[in-house]
Amino acid sequence: MRGLSASSNSIPYVGRFAPTPSGPLHFGSLVAALGSALEARSHGGRWLVRIEDVDTPRAVPGMAESMLGTLARFGFEWDGEVLWQSRRTGIYAEALERLKADGYVFPCACSRRELAEVPDSALARDGSLRYPGACRNGLPPGVKPRAWRVRAEGTIRFEDSIQGWQEEELTRDVGDYVVFRADGVFAYQLAVVVDDAEQGVTHVVRGADLLGSTARQIHLQKLLDLAVPAYAHLPVATNAAGEKLSKQTLARAIDESSPSHALVAALDFLGQNPPDGLSGASVGEVWAWALGNWKMGHVPRVLQEHAPGE
Repeated sequence: MRGLSASSNSIPYVGRFAPTPSGPLHFGSLVAALGSALEARSHGGRWLVRIEDVDTPRAVPGMAESMLGTLARFGFEWDGEVLWQSRRTGIYAEALERLKADGYVFPCACSRRELAEVPDSALARDGSLRYPGACRNGLPPGVKPRAWRVRAEGTIRFEDSIQGWQEEELTRDVGDYVVFRADGVFAYQLAVVVDDAEQGVTHVVRGADLLGSTARQIHLQKLLDLAVPAYAHLPVATNAAGEKLSKQTLARAIDESSPSHALVAALDFLGQNPPDGLSGASVGEVWAWALGNWKMGHVPRVLQEHAPGE
């Protein structure tokens, strides 16, 4: 599973957009899709679409197909076939077995309730409870594991193309993290790392809400001897209350009656300064302008930004 470094000039650029089909595409989704697509095309690279539906309890039936239809109506063109995580559980199982064989993971019998009741529980960087290490040294005889966790050790450092230098001490900031859940679902961190490697993704451009996941993903890439992509985290679109646009915050679906208007709003959100009147042009004309004028350096270096109309 060894790969080449993403910094090598000999490797063609490969980017991707990987939505979770838990709700319709909203403005924040459009921003992430547009930023990743334009950055890939500006480098003459390939742009892939992946449906991250490995978390089957969250996936809404028919939503993935609806998302793909919306992307097409907004002028997005992706390369190759769409990859569906739900069809790849055997690949993730192989990666987990390799982690087990190398001693990088351990079985955990702790329930969420038990972890929540640990006195003075510390929070991880992403706001979740940091694992206290209860099962690190093995389970008592006869106790069955609920999940599998990675031994989070060492410091991960990387340069984000938008957010700058990042550093995370895994034990302190994250704690031992889950790669196989108690409900029998492979965790997002493992699935995305395996998929990016298999698809040859060299650059990950996505929302800053996932910045806190990046160190864990780089950690897994190193444990599995995989190439580490370059990362760039775009500002996250929020509502008037400062909440990230999502299904949970009742984000409105993209208005498909005016694709050009929405695309221009996303370009403006990304600091591209589209000209007055472009929102009245055709979708093809908006894309032509965007492809000819895209500059990653103009994207605001903020983690969150209020979405227009929210």
